[in-house]
Amino acid sequence: MPTYEYRCDACGHEFERFQPMTAARIRTCPACHKRRVRRLIGSGGALIFKGSGFYATDYRSSSYKEGAKKDAPAKAKEPAAASPCEGCTKEPKSCPKKKAK
Repeated sequence: MPTYEYRCDACGHEFERFQPMTAARIRTCPACHKRRVRRLIGSGGALIFKGSGFYATDYRSSSYKEGAKKDAPAKAKEPAAASPCEGCTKEPKSCPKKKAK
């Protein structure tokens, strides 16, 4: 729901109201009670997203999340053993492990 800014043309009172977009605009000033209020065009009318983002799974029920965990494929408990030369920066000709073979 957006926050709307209002100003009374009779007394100059400015105020904000947090209301749904479908709600009727306010016409009566809360300070002087005259029907001379108009809605201002404010800079705070945009949506602001904070945080890491919004995903379809952010608001899922706990029962849905538990079912998804059961359906997910099981992950390997231990990674496969790395080969002795994996990540080696030496050229194949100068690698001492390859010469021994």
